[in-house]
Amino acid sequence: MPQIRPITDLRNTNEISEICHARKEPVFITKNGYGDLVVMSIETYELMVENIAMDSAISEAETEFGRNKQLHDAREALASLRRKHFG
Repeated sequence: MPQIRPITDLRNTNEISEICHARKEPVFITKNGYGDLVVMSIETYELMVENIAMDSAISEAETEFGRNKQLHDAREALASLRRKHFG
């Protein structure tokens, strides 16, 4: 369950930092009872960005397959990349 904290809790940055690192999820900060900010650890942010990039790549591959219905053998593709980039 997400942590929701009032903006006044940002005065204690160590506590917020500990929560972010321990729970490995964002902390939602409210201002006057409404959502205002999201605070998270760098590790959580980087993982989120990696997941978004992976989802985007998968979606792009699915779209490409839908257009041309062509699949590539993974071993052949990797061998081709090795030859191209590593001689």
